[in-house]
Amino acid sequence: MSHGHSDPLHHPEVQMASKRNYLTGFIVASLLMFAATILVSGHVLPPFALLLAIVGCAGLAIIAQVYFLLHIDISEHNIWNTVALVMFIPLFVITIGLTWWMFSQLYLRTMPMIPGMPGMH
Repeated sequence: MSHGHSDPLHHPEVQMASKRNYLTGFIVASLLMFAATILVSGHVLPPFALLLAIVGCAGLAIIAQVYFLLHIDISEHNIWNTVALVMFIPLFVITIGLTWWMFSQLYLRTMPMIPGMPGMH
């Protein structure tokens, strides 16, 4: 597989790497995780709003890490990495969802119901 470059440092994938991008991605993801930690430890939001804020911070942190650290975007050089990510995300969500469903059904069908325990019907 030839890219027309004899020097490995001239490949487009290597050229995209920079200390500035890695540092920016790390700082953005760290600040978002720190913000979520402050929201949780400070009890500043009601439970459902807190859940939405944490999901928002996590989603933004994932996007920052994918863009700044993994350098995945819609450029011509990265199209196959982007396609792989687009195919991976639904499979990951389906896998996690089915695993959660399987274990919740397993729990409901195998755990004994003790009268008087909270949360049991």
